[in-house]
Amino acid sequence: MGIIITGLSGSGKSTALHALEDVGCFCTDNLPLPLLHDWAEDVQRQGRQMAVCVDVRSASPQELHRELIHLRKSHPDWQLIFLEADAAVLQRRFSTVRRRHPFAPQKDLPQAIQMERDSMLELRESADLVLNTTAINPYELADKVESFWRQQQMQSMEKSSAMTITLMSFSYRFGLPPEADMVVDMRFLPNPHYETGLATLTGRDAAVIDFLQSHSEVAEAKRRIEEWLIFIWPQMLKERKVYFTLAFGCSGGRHRSVYMTEQIAEFVRLNMGIEPLIRHREISP
Repeated sequence: MGIIITGLSGSGKSTALHALEDVGCFCTDNLPLPLLHDWAEDVQRQGRQMAVCVDVRSASPQELHRELIHLRKSHPDWQLIFLEADAAVLQRRFSTVRRRHPFAPQKDLPQAIQMERDSMLELRESADLVLNTTAINPYELADKVESFWRQQQMQSMEKSSAMTITLMSFSYRFGLPPEADMVVDMRFLPNPHYETGLATLTGRDAAVIDFLQSHSEVAEAKRRIEEWLIFIWPQMLKERKVYFTLAFGCSGGRHRSVYMTEQIAEFVRLNMGIEPLIRHREISP
């Protein structure tokens, strides 16, 4: 997937591009328009996420719109972000940084801003996301762009995923589950079994959940497992895997492993758009 950033001069396109670079995209600014298609093909062959900023510095608005339509026909998953701002704000930004507007040689600044806005209306209408940066600071703009990128990533993963993910808990006392593709040992976490009143409960019970969540290492373990899943999932999809079983083990298979299985299942639902299969080997009927 790629993201194209365009819009009005002074609207924050560089900030948006830097935000995408921070999340791992291969980014290029002010790419000459004739190179755009070949650049996209080359980066996509490398299997990398990419973002490019193109605007009236690269070509006329008409040429820009025509080339972006052509690019998105051959790459339908590319998303277009259009940035704009109110005229008074754009004038103030240009005055502050003392930059010349691309249309300024023919017109004064207010006229140049309006001319650019009028010339890019067609491109604006074809955008997947239009951001008006008048009332937001650079940090808020970066956050909005990153959120859009992550949303597109998750939707792409959901559409392309034909894989069934099973999350399960087990006890080491009864052996490793032979069906597991990956096993994570939870025995390093605090054991609720030795706490008064918790031994007969499971990792799905509120008292056990409260006990485990009161320990910082439990939250840290959960965070690292989530990050690993986000990283590994696209790689497994490339391998065309159909089934993936992730198993969590602990001593008795009732507390820590059950808790982590349930927590990761909720993460998968909310953040990966997938409904996992859940199996608790030692407590299931």
